[in-house]
Amino acid sequence: MNEEVIDSNRLVFPGLAKLYQRFSPYSYALMRFSAGAVMVPHGVQKVMFGSAETYAKNIGAHGMPMPLLLAYLTFGTELIGAICLAVGLFTRIAATAMLIEMTVIITVFNWEFGYFWTNRGVEYALLWWLLCLAIFFRGGGRYSLDYLLGKEI
Repeated sequence: MNEEVIDSNRLVFPGLAKLYQRFSPYSYALMRFSAGAVMVPHGVQKVMFGSAETYAKNIGAHGMPMPLLLAYLTFGTELIGAICLAVGLFTRIAATAMLIEMTVIITVFNWEFGYFWTNRGVEYALLWWLLCLAIFFRGGGRYSLDYLLGKEI
């Protein structure tokens, strides 16, 4: 994949062109890594300090089927899936799992509260959803374990 050349004539601060050119190839890897790395603590918190049974009660209270299974899938997505996303391993599978989770969070748990995350709205989960959608279409990218293995799904 060819990287786009930064045209210094279009920049307000042309002196930054070399900096942008130097680091722009890493921007997607940073985005993918950050998306996973920021989600990992959510998974760690659930696994270390929560219980699947407690989460299952909340899931069941919202009318979702098989709440215990969904709780375990949530734990796995937020821990294992997030780690995979961060390092770029099985990237599209991890992004898909997060897309599904965020879709449920948006539609079942946050929709009634409106848009803004400060009121438990969909904003935060929607941002994750959009990020994971972009990652799903792009895959692991050049700086990922998928790339090193030479195979992607």
